[in-house]
Amino acid sequence: MCIFNCAYLTIFQLVKKYGNILSMQLGDLPVVVITGLPLIKEVLIDQNQVFVNRPMTPIRERIFKNNGLIMSSGQTWKEQRRFTLATLRNFGLGRKSLEERIQEEAHHLIQAIEEENGQPFNPHFKMNSAVSNIICSITFGKRFEYEDEQFQELLRLLDDVTCLEASMRCQLYNICPWIMKFLPGPHQTLFSNWEKLKLFIAHMTENHRRDWNPAEPRDFIDAYLKEMEKNRGNATSSFHEENLIYSTLDLFFAGTETTSTTLRWGLLYLALNPEIQEKVHAEIDRVIGWSQLPSIATRESMPYTNAVIHEVQRMGNIIPLNVPREVTGDTTLAGYYLPKGTMILTNLTALHRDPAEWATPDTFNPEHFLENGQFKKKETFLPFSVALQSP
Repeated sequence: MCIFNCAYLTIFQLVKKYGNILSMQLGDLPVVVITGLPLIKEVLIDQNQVFVNRPMTPIRERIFKNNGLIMSSGQTWKEQRRFTLATLRNFGLGRKSLEERIQEEAHHLIQAIEEENGQPFNPHFKMNSAVSNIICSITFGKRFEYEDEQFQELLRLLDDVTCLEASMRCQLYNICPWIMKFLPGPHQTLFSNWEKLKLFIAHMTENHRRDWNPAEPRDFIDAYLKEMEKNRGNATSSFHEENLIYSTLDLFFAGTETTSTTLRWGLLYLALNPEIQEKVHAEIDRVIGWSQLPSIATRESMPYTNAVIHEVQRMGNIIPLNVPREVTGDTTLAGYYLPKGTMILTNLTALHRDPAEWATPDTFNPEHFLENGQFKKKETFLPFSVALQSP
């Protein structure tokens, strides 16, 4: 059934037939797909509080139980989000900037690629290692060697969990959990792998506790332990061990797979378009040369490279239907009644392939983001969704 294996392509065709508000049923769960920039902005910005929750499918209910950053709702989500944003600012843009961490890891990635001596290789592992190491430096205060067994196991589990949750058996679990929970299959492996991931973070947390100094937090886990201590005795606080584990893992899922997949799409499109690759190379040589490292400061001087990066994200389309939302209370949208509990999917694929917005929507074309040789932002470009500004 294609609805399971390539849902966004099926939905893309249904939207063409039925319009910008498409309703369907997933087992007992009503699902509405929203298409078009005005409606998407109304859901994610204008009526943000009505659509702020994450839907708890049976699989996610069993795994998350309203913990962490990505799948939590209500007060838990607000507290975890506020704390995480503040902490990432401190450790990502503080003593050792995030940019410096990325530059350092890029050096290790280049070394790993050079070790292949020009022979063909699968970049998946190296890209995942590099991106995950940046997250590790923020969460654990350290990076791992790419061949480190402990690190390899973490990457394997993260990869497996991402793939398993998209399997047909896991989708069937969401429709009829009362049957699927008794049957073997990928859904059972998914649950056991999540337990292994939680044990990994719990082990790292115990290591931190041995030499933890609340006056000088070194990384995300240290800062979280300090917040837990601060809220000790507060029965309503969401700062506890389970949320520490899930929030840390959410940083990996949000930061590793998305970035690594985008980088791999970039490699593919540049390999398929050598003339574009040559223009990027020439601009890098002209602006950066050999005397400095790439940095955010040079971005405005590199409009073509910037346009290529944006086009990679548009064509890569890594979250085609966005992260699902849930209606928090009965409401209406464009005159349609949406009952509480309805799952909302915002159709980013349609935005990024709209022929009214993109000259060649199905072709890799950096000119989509250029005007008279200068980079031009596009309102319909939403590769990582859109939301209210962080408090």
